[in-house]
Amino acid sequence: MLDFDFLCGRETPSVAGIINPGSEGFQKLFFGQDEIAIPVHSTIEAACSAHPTADVFINFASFRSAAASSLAALKQPTIRVVAIIAEGVPESDTKQLIGYAKANNKVVIGPATVGGIQAGAFKIGDTAGTTDNIIHCKLYRPGSVGFVSKSGGMSNELYNTIARVTDGIYEGIAIGGDVFPGLTLSDHVLRFNNIPQVKMIVVLGELGGHDEYSLVEALKQGKINKPVVAWVSGTCARLFKSEVQFGHAGAKSGGEMESAQAKNQALREAGAVVPTSYEAFEGAIKETFEKLVDERKITPVKELIPPQIPEDLNTAIKSGKVRAPTHIISTISDERGEEPTYARVPMSSIVEQGLGVGDVISLLWFKRSLPHYCARFIEICIMLCADHGPCVSGAHNTIVTARAGKDLVSSLVSGLLTIGPRFGGAIDDAARYFKDAYEKGLTPYEFVENMKKKGIRVPGIGHRIKRSDNRDKRVELLQRYARSNFPSVKYMEYAVEVETYTLSKANSLVLNVDGAIGSLFLDLLAGSGMFTKQEIDEIVGIGYLNGLFVLARSIGLIGHTFDQKRLKQPLYRHPWEDVLYTK
Repeated sequence: MLDFDFLCGRETPSVAGIINPGSEGFQKLFFGQDEIAIPVHSTIEAACSAHPTADVFINFASFRSAAASSLAALKQPTIRVVAIIAEGVPESDTKQLIGYAKANNKVVIGPATVGGIQAGAFKIGDTAGTTDNIIHCKLYRPGSVGFVSKSGGMSNELYNTIARVTDGIYEGIAIGGDVFPGLTLSDHVLRFNNIPQVKMIVVLGELGGHDEYSLVEALKQGKINKPVVAWVSGTCARLFKSEVQFGHAGAKSGGEMESAQAKNQALREAGAVVPTSYEAFEGAIKETFEKLVDERKITPVKELIPPQIPEDLNTAIKSGKVRAPTHIISTISDERGEEPTYARVPMSSIVEQGLGVGDVISLLWFKRSLPHYCARFIEICIMLCADHGPCVSGAHNTIVTARAGKDLVSSLVSGLLTIGPRFGGAIDDAARYFKDAYEKGLTPYEFVENMKKKGIRVPGIGHRIKRSDNRDKRVELLQRYARSNFPSVKYMEYAVEVETYTLSKANSLVLNVDGAIGSLFLDLLAGSGMFTKQEIDEIVGIGYLNGLFVLARSIGLIGHTFDQKRLKQPLYRHPWEDVLYTK
């Protein structure tokens, strides 16, 4: 509808608002090249109040609710016309709507209508088809023909036919194919007869019902003084031995008078131009139009070039007309197919193969399926780093935030934000420094003393509690697993040699869990044979190990959040006695 508005040269859209029960706000749509926001209202009453000049209500609701919502619209003082798109609206409900509309000087179009169109002005509903068809039928500017049909699909066919042999449509309407339409064929023909711009009228009826006979009577009584070219479809019904219904609820011949032949004959006798067949319909329209031109009753409309409706980007891309740059690149997952994939591996396959979290990390982080021992090592690291008690900075922040009544995400993030060089970041640094020292061939002595000269503490070495005679159980577990499963543990052995030297300085300078994970992760990358040296350098440089700590520690931080919520702990206030107040 908005594209048609633009095609016709309207300066403002014909659509004032959209009614979507339960929703409010705006819907973004295009009006030509401009993106506009059409207001969305939750009720009919709210929409009518917000748009008092909008007098047409187009109802796209299903047959289950179309009658009730249409009646509600008719009861609004600003609404004059209601178009009902749905088929199958109960006939009793339709009769009630028609009765109310007539009693209140209002109009119902349909049910089962595709809508109507005033060429060069606006259209309601889906009538006239695609933009290409609208242009081909010259509906972007008014012609001299008024057209009314029971069939919506045949309306599009006749718009095309009329455009070929006349100067085009002034107004076209599909009344709908139900037994009881809101307005009849004759209602619209009489209306066209009073519109000065309409010079001739084309009518397409169909078998079934008696609607066409009201048009016959109007013609006989001289109420119509403009040429009427008419055809009633369904003449083939007589070829069938039994009664046949042709699509529409009303297109069912219940007797001789309701047959297409009888209606065509009655219209012909009443003065309408009725061809001998549908194939001759176009010729009859052409002949009538040319006669009016010869009599100078019609001055054919001058043709004009309509504005070009911009093509939607997605459509243009699919048709190969444009190349549009993307804004995001993703190489690890894809949700466009039948099921999401991780590094091209379907989710169902991951579950069916019994893969674990380590395997998922392998696919999403490294874009490849790592050997089972690698995936298992990753899972062990996550388990060992999941939590380190309530007193470390991340857990403390999470606990304080949770006790302040904040939600899970806020509590989690407050803890994660403490992860950095002094908390968690040591794993990354340990891998980076151990790798650099090993590849340069530095002895443990040279490595440690060089770091000392630079004023840098060796990351991965030292613990607040653990000593040479009280080793960290987590480090022992990781080393035992690696020696049993890894093809090579050269980086870990180098870290152990560094530990031997640092312990000669102080018994607290043990290899801690950060150093163990950092060195062993280097062994995983190098020993698996699945990564090039350049890839390993990139992985260490990007900070994959920090990501492993963040993932692992999130489990514990979430646990602390739930723990505080479950215990219903009050707002935390730090005790005065734990603060040194100084001048």
